[in-house]
Amino acid sequence: MAGVTRIPRRRGSLCGLLLVLLGAWGALVPFVGPYFTFAFTPDKAWAYNSGRLYLSIVPGAAAVLGGLLVLATRNRGVGMLGGLLAAAGGAWFIAGQPIVRFALKRPSITAGVPVTRSGAAVTGSTTTWQFLEMLGFFTAVGILVVFLGALALGRFSMASARDLVDEDVYGGDEYLHPADDGQPQPAAVDQYAATAAQSYPIGEPRPFPGEETTGQFPSPTGQFPASSATQFPRGPFEPGSSTQ
Repeated sequence: MAGVTRIPRRRGSLCGLLLVLLGAWGALVPFVGPYFTFAFTPDKAWAYNSGRLYLSIVPGAAAVLGGLLVLATRNRGVGMLGGLLAAAGGAWFIAGQPIVRFALKRPSITAGVPVTRSGAAVTGSTTTWQFLEMLGFFTAVGILVVFLGALALGRFSMASARDLVDEDVYGGDEYLHPADDGQPQPAAVDQYAATAAQSYPIGEPRPFPGEETTGQFPSPTGQFPASSATQFPRGPFEPGSSTQ
């Protein structure tokens, strides 16, 4: 019988859910941000260009797909693959723009520039808003996705004692650990029952374990017959013996 490891689904549930939400945000915020003046140029809702495809949609889709794998699987290898895919998408959120511009030498693929909030009267306020747009579109989203992807990798690479099961006994992927099914577990049965007080008369010492059998040896009273003077004949030199 082959011993295998199984992962409870709840192990990656929180990381997977957060990765899906962050990936969806990173992929869609360039298209819906202009509705609340939170956008990069072009400042139009649902405007499509190559920069939004390669710098927002692709890494966001990678984070969403990785989060779904982490969320749904109970296989250790698939979970680690999902965490790695999500972490790669987060890294692209952070470093995608300089890589495309300087390493790939494709200046036409650009995310644009942060737009200024309408009505901003102070230059410092405008700069702060543009900084927040940079964080909300790329940098902060990428950092969080990388962190959650690495966390999922660590959780799926960890093997606990309750993950070790026998495939032949529990049926492979259909195995569910008793502690994970939400059912109450029976209390442990005491190995030794309490000795009843009525088993032995009051005032008499109780025997040691293994000596409970009564009557094992006869009573010492009358165990051997009393010696009789006539049991053995007298010797020739004993007092009272007659010599021939």
